[in-house]
This record gives sequence, C-alpha cells and structure tokens, in this order.
Amino acid sequence: MKHLFESISWAFLITIGRYFIIAGIFFLVFYLLFPKSLLRNKIQSRLAGRADFLREILHSSISSVMLSITAIIALSDSLRPYTFIYTDLDDYPVWWVPVSLVLTLLVHDTYFYWMHRALHNKKLFKITHLVHHQSTNPSPWSSYSFHFLEAIAEGAVIILLVFTMPLHPLTIGLFALSSFVINVYGHLGYEIMPKGFRKTILFEIINTSTFHNLHHQKFKGNYGLYLRVWDRLMGTEHPDYVKHYDQLQQKRFG
Repeated sequence: MKHLFESISWAFLITIGRYFIIAGIFFLVFYLLFPKSLLRNKIQSRLAGRADFLREILHSSISSVMLSITAIIALSDSLRPYTFIYTDLDDYPVWWVPVSLVLTLLVHDTYFYWMHRALHNKKLFKITHLVHHQSTNPSPWSSYSFHFLEAIAEGAVIILLVFTMPLHPLTIGLFALSSFVINVYGHLGYEIMPKGFRKTILFEIINTSTFHNLHHQKFKGNYGLYLRVWDRLMGTEHPDYVKHYDQLQQKRFG
C-alpha cells in the first residue's frame, strides 16, 4: 500500500508539474505579457476572469490525481505481464518509437471523439461534462478542467493503449507530453496557426484552437481532439467553423 501511494504521489507531481509549467508558460505569454500585441489572435473578444482561472486550476488539480491513478494502474507490475509494454529499446527498431507515438495519438483521437460525444448525452453531460463546459471562453488552465469522473474516462486511454500495441516508457512519456501541449493549444483562446496553413492539406485534417474554441462556445459539434477526420465523417463538424477560422485569419493578416 505504501509503495502504491508513493507511485501515485510521484505520478501526480509529474502530472501537475507538467500542467503548471506548460499551461503556465502559455498563460504568461498570451494573457499576462503580450495580451495587447496578440489581441488580433484572440478568438473571442471578451476575456475570462480570475474566478474562471481559479476554478479551472482547482478542477485540473483534481483531474491530475485521477489521471495519475489511471497511469499507475496501466503501468503497474500486476498488469505488466498482460500488456505490450517493453523496457529494452533494442526489442524493437528505433523507428518504432516515433511511429508508435503517432499511432497512440491516432488511437487517442478516435477514443476521445466517441467518449466526448457520449459525454454530451443530456444525462451524462449534467453529471460530468458540464464542469468542463463552464469554461465557455477557455484558457490554458482549462485543459485539464474536468469532473473527476470525466478525468478517469480521459485517463483510461492509457490503459487501452498499453493493451493495444508495443510501447516503450519513452513513448508513453512523449505521448503524455505531446497530447497535453496540443490540448493546451486547443484551449488557448488564441489562434496561432500561420497564414499559409489554410491552403495546405493539413488544414483539412488537423484541428485548430479555433475549432475547439467553437465547441466551447456552441456546446455542440467539433468533438475531435487532434483531427477533423471523425467530425467530418460523422457530420458533426460545426458548419460555421471554416467561416470563423477565415474571419479570424483575416483579422490577423488583413
């Protein structure tokens, strides 16, 4: 029991530390240091307040505990013999690390889309997902602002992943880091995509901060995490997304 508590404590310190460092840097740059010079990048004209930030930090701290618990379960010695986790990098070619990282993100995007849609069921929404949607004007601090039950569902993807494909702890760490950075960008409240991005094939595939911000404004549509793919396939992409994106980029670049 002592060993389990210590493991969860270390996982929590890593998770909450990552949250405050990464979300904090984005918040510092966009909300404290350069809000006026970056005003053209702001997706919504109104500003969130201190009470919103404190609420988001409180819920994110609780979520960090839940995410830590699911991670420790996935990596526990009792489950290890039944998972595809490997610790010797020589067990697989070195290129498998970046490939498996991409695959984890693809699996996560699919998992998140369907879980997210389920949470928008009226009953489940009121019980759980409403906490996250209190942030109608999201900030970096809202990236982990979940009801504790939703946090468990969010974190459970790591359990799915270790039973799905061979993963080195390095890949798991990179997955946790990259997914969180992308999540912070989605909740940033500012659009930072370059002007030329609109004319590339990536625009048709990858989500933007504008994409997810619209979900927080409208509460429906745009359920995907990293990609537009599932929303476009299932007809759940908000019909005004591209228009909103183009209007914002016009404001930014004239």
